[in-house]
Amino acid sequence: MAAQPLPLPAIHASHSGSWISAANGETRGVAKGEAVMAAADTPHLLLNAPLVATRLGYPDLSGLDLLELFAFIHPARFCVPTPKGLAHALDLDEPADGADVPAFLQAAAGVLLARCEADDWAEREGAWSVLQSLQRLRWPWAQVLSPHVAKPQRAEKWLFSRLPEWEESAERPQPAQVTLGESEIRGQLEQLTGSDAERREGQRDYAGAVGGIFQPRQKRDRPNVLLAEAGTGIGKTLGYLAPASLWAERSKGTVWVSTYTKNLQRQLRAEARRAWPERRMDGSQPVVVRKGRENYLCLLNLEDALQGGFGGRAAVLAQLVARWAAFSRDGDMIGGDLPGWLGTLFRQRAIRSLTDQRGECIYAGCPHYRKCFIERAARASAQADLVIANHALVMVNAARGRDHAQKPTRIVFDEGHHVFDAADSTFSAALTGQETIELRRWIVGPERGSKGRRRGLAARLADVASYDDAGGEAIEAARTAAESLPSDGWLGRLAENAPSGEIETLLAAVRALTYARDESGAMDAGYGIETEAAGLEGDFIDRAQAAAQALSAIRIPLIKLGVRLEAMLEDAPDWLDGQGRARIEGARFSLSWRIDTLAAWEALLGRLGGAQDPEFVDWLAVDRNDAREFDIGLYRHFLDPMKPFANTVLEGAHGVMLTSATLTDRIEGGRDWGKAIARSGAPHIEVQPRTAEAESPFDYASNAEVLIVTDVKKGDLAGLAGAYARIVEASGGGVLGLFTAIRRLRAVHGRIADRLARAGLPLYAQHVDPIDTGTLVDIFRDDPLSSLLGTDALRDGVDVPGESLRCVVMEQVPWPKPSILHRARRAAGGGSAHDDSIIRGRLAQAFGRLIRSREDRGHFVVLSPAFPSRLLTAFPDGVPVIRLTLDEALQRLSGGVSENAPETPSIIEEDLPF
Repeated sequence: MAAQPLPLPAIHASHSGSWISAANGETRGVAKGEAVMAAADTPHLLLNAPLVATRLGYPDLSGLDLLELFAFIHPARFCVPTPKGLAHALDLDEPADGADVPAFLQAAAGVLLARCEADDWAEREGAWSVLQSLQRLRWPWAQVLSPHVAKPQRAEKWLFSRLPEWEESAERPQPAQVTLGESEIRGQLEQLTGSDAERREGQRDYAGAVGGIFQPRQKRDRPNVLLAEAGTGIGKTLGYLAPASLWAERSKGTVWVSTYTKNLQRQLRAEARRAWPERRMDGSQPVVVRKGRENYLCLLNLEDALQGGFGGRAAVLAQLVARWAAFSRDGDMIGGDLPGWLGTLFRQRAIRSLTDQRGECIYAGCPHYRKCFIERAARASAQADLVIANHALVMVNAARGRDHAQKPTRIVFDEGHHVFDAADSTFSAALTGQETIELRRWIVGPERGSKGRRRGLAARLADVASYDDAGGEAIEAARTAAESLPSDGWLGRLAENAPSGEIETLLAAVRALTYARDESGAMDAGYGIETEAAGLEGDFIDRAQAAAQALSAIRIPLIKLGVRLEAMLEDAPDWLDGQGRARIEGARFSLSWRIDTLAAWEALLGRLGGAQDPEFVDWLAVDRNDAREFDIGLYRHFLDPMKPFANTVLEGAHGVMLTSATLTDRIEGGRDWGKAIARSGAPHIEVQPRTAEAESPFDYASNAEVLIVTDVKKGDLAGLAGAYARIVEASGGGVLGLFTAIRRLRAVHGRIADRLARAGLPLYAQHVDPIDTGTLVDIFRDDPLSSLLGTDALRDGVDVPGESLRCVVMEQVPWPKPSILHRARRAAGGGSAHDDSIIRGRLAQAFGRLIRSREDRGHFVVLSPAFPSRLLTAFPDGVPVIRLTLDEALQRLSGGVSENAPETPSIIEEDLPF
C-alpha cells in the first residue's frame, strides 16, 4: 500500500517567498511575519531548519526537520538537503516550485515513516533503543516515530558491544625491489580503463613516466622524484594508480596517495575499486582512507555525551551520531559518510567535541580501544596496498610517525600545487593564547566547573605515578609549571590589562605592541592585525625571556617523564600487560609532540631581540573577526617550508611524485618549471627531479571564452552586485562566483538573492548560508538553475561537470594578501614576478572549474577594468580572451552574439596599472 502523507502542517521559505500547508494539504503563500508566527505557535514540518530560519530572519525557529528524520532512518546514507535532493533520495517526484514544497514534505514524511515498518529496513538494528533515549530528550520526532518503530523481540545490544574489534597483525616486511617495464604499466592501465575505453596517448605516456618513482632507489636519502603536470581530462588518477597497483602487487608494499581536498579523496576511493577489491580473501582492506585523528569519532567522547555530557539539542545530536556509528564505513565524521549537514542542524562545535581534537587519547586505557575507529584505520593502513591520505597527515607521519610502518616511502602528492602551503602549515610554530590554553588543559586537566571526561596528565598516567617515583615527580613538576599557562578568561584579562602568569603577560605585550604599530587600516575594518617581530624594546624582550623560562620549566619534566616511560617499557613491571604497553607507547608519542611544540616556542622566543634568522619569518598578531578578538600570539614560519619538507618527507622516501593540472607557471613562450622544481623540495637534498607533462585533450579554444569586463569600477559595491545579478540571469544559473573578501561576498549576496530567487534562480553562498562547504557544492551540483558564491575553498578541488556549472565569475584579480609572510617571500622570490606567478596559478585553478569534461562549455568572467595582460598566459593556449563592457558580456552569455570566437585574443599591448 502506498505511503500516506503525514497530516501535520508544513512550512517552506526561500528568497522567493514563504508557504504554509495545513494538515489537510491546503497550501497558501504567506508573508514572513505570518510564517514566523505560525511556526512559533505550532511545530511544522520543514526541511533544513537553520536555512529556513535564515530565510525567515527568525533564528529561534524549530520544528519537525525532515533531515533529522532522514538521519535517524537512514544513517550513513547520502542525501542532498534540498526538496529536490530529498525527492531523489526517496524516489519521489520533485516539487515543481516553492509552493509545492510543503505538500511534498508531508508526502516525504509519510514515505520515511512507512520505511520504518518495512520488513527490509536495512537500518532497523538499534533504532528502537535510540528512539527510547530520544523520547526522554523530547526530540520532536520521537512521538511521531514511536508507533512506526516496533519493539524488537530480543533486547538490542548497546552500540559499543555491537561494533567489531580490530585485530593485531604482524608487521609487513619491507617491500621487494622491483622494476616496472613501460609495456607492463600500459597493460595494467588498459586493464583498469577497460578494453572499450578511449585510447588516450597522453594518459599512457603519463602512466609510463609515473612508473619511474617505483624503481629501486640508488642512493641513501635520495629518492626518485617526479614532477608531472597533467591537464584536466588526461585521467591522471588511473594514470598513477596503474603503476601504483602493479608495484604494490609485485613488491607487497604500500603506496600512499595524498590529496588536499576531501572531494578528491572520495573520487580516489571510487577509482581504486578498479584495481583492488573492497576486501581481500582474509577480510582485510587493500585500500584505506587515512585522515588526522580530529576527523574520526572518538567512542569515549560519544559515550560521555550519551551519558549526560551533552545537554539540550547537542544530546539529540549524540543519539543520531550513535545511530550513524553503528552503520558507518570507517567512523570518519568530517568528509566521510556522516552527512555534512548534520552538524549544522545542531551545533558544529558539538561535532568537533565528539572527535579527538586535543590529543587527549588515552589509547589502551580506553574501554573502547579495541573498537576505536582511529586505531582500526591506523592498523588497516599498515597492511594496505593503497593508503589515501591528505598532505598534512603524510607530513606529520613522516616527521612524527609512531613507528616505521606508518612512515610512507612511496608517495603520490595529487593536487601537488598545494604541497607548499601544507608544508608551510605543518612546519610552522604558533605561540598563541588558544594553543597554550589547550596545552594547559592537556597537562593540568579541565577548569573547575567544566563538564566532560577531560583529564589531566596525572589522571591519565596515575598508575605510572604510583609505580615509578621519578615518573610521578616529573608529572607533578609539569603540572605545577603548567599553571603559568593561560586559563579560561584570558582574553578578558588581557583586555582589562590584568594578565596572569608569564605567558599571559607576554601576550598582553604582543597585543599592545601590535595595536600601537598598526597602519594597515585592518584595525578599523575589523580584520586581524600584525606587525614584525623586530625593533622590540628591552621590556618586551624581558617578558619573552620570562615566558621562555616558564615554557622550559614545563618541557624539562615532560622530557624526564618520557625517559621514565621508555625505561618502563624496557624493564616492564609484572602488571604491565599488552594494553598497558600500548597506552604507554601512545603517551610517549603525545609527549614527543608536546615537547617538540614547546621547543619550537622556546626557539621562537629565544630569537627575539637578536639578529634575524634568514631561514625564518617571525611576527606578532591579533586575530580578529568583525572587530572581536579571538586569539593573540607570536608566529614563526620557514621562509621556504620545502626545506623541512625535504628533510622529513623526501629523505625518508624512495619515490615521490607531485602532480597537478597547474604545477608549473605558464609564461609567455611556454611552461616555467623553475618554480615547480623549487617548490618540490628536491634542491634541498641535491636531487634533480624528472619532469613530465601531458596536455589536456579538451578543446578549450572552441568550448570556452575568457571575458574581461572593463566597466565595473573597483569599490563600487552596488555596481558589483548588479553585475553579478545580471550575469546569473543571462546564464540562467550555473554560475560559480569567486570572491577575495568575505565582506564583499556577503554584501553582494544580500543585495541580489531575493531578486534572483523570484526569477527561479536560487543563490547560495559560503559564510552566509548555515551549510558546510561540501554540502553547498552538492546542492549546486544537483540543481543546474542554482548559483554559488564562495571564496578560496571553491577555487580549488571543486568538480562540477555538466550543465550545473556554465560560468565562473571572479570579482577581481586575486592579488595575494599583503601579509608580513608574503612580503618576505615576495622579496626572496623576485618581487612582482613572484606575485604574478601566484596570481596566474589562482587564475588557472579557477578556470579549471569550468571545463571538466569534453561536453562542457562555458565562460570565465573577470570583473576587472585593469586586468594586466601579462597574467593572461594563465589560461590555456588558444582560449579567446575578450575585453568588453558588461552589456557586451551579457550578450555573449545569453547567446545573443555568435559563438564563433575571434581567432586571436583581444589583448591590450601594455600592462595596465594596478
